[in-house]
Amino acid sequence: MSRKNRFRKIEIRPDPKYQNLLISKFVNRLMLGGKKSVAQKIIYSALDVIKEKAQKDPVEIFEGAIKRVSPVLEVKAKRIGGANYQIPYEVRGERREALACRWIIEAARSKKGKSMADKLALELMAASKGEGHAYKKKEDTHRMAEANKAFAHYARY
Repeated sequence: MSRKNRFRKIEIRPDPKYQNLLISKFVNRLMLGGKKSVAQKIIYSALDVIKEKAQKDPVEIFEGAIKRVSPVLEVKAKRIGGANYQIPYEVRGERREALACRWIIEAARSKKGKSMADKLALELMAASKGEGHAYKKKEDTHRMAEANKAFAHYARY
C-alpha cells in the first residue's frame, strides 16, 4: 500500500426526494451495474409502499430499521499459535451502517415472487419492528461475539 496517496473520502450528496444522506447511501448500495435511477425508483416506491401500509413517516421507519439492524459487535478470525480464534470487535459507525444496509438488501433479494420494491418495503418494516432476516443476522452476529468473549483479550484496538 502506498504511503504517498491517502484515501480521500467521497462526499455523498443527500437524495433528491427526501434530502436524506442515509437514503442516498442506501441507493448506492442497492444499485447494480451503475443504474442509479433504477435503484432510486426501487427505494422510492418501497418507501411509498411503507407509507401506504404503515400509515407513518416512511423515512422514520427506514432510519429505525437501519438503527435496529446495525450491529454493535462482530467477530474477526485471527490466527494465534497455530489456532484460529474468533475475536469479538466493536463495530465502528460507518461499517455499522454499511453492514445494516447490506443485510437488509441481501434479505430482500433472497425473497422470491414479488417486485424488489415490495420485498424491500416488507424487509424494512420487519426490521423496524425487530423481525426479519436482516435482524436475525444481527442477532446471530451478536450471539457469536458473546460466545467468543473469552478471546477478547487477543484483540488489538
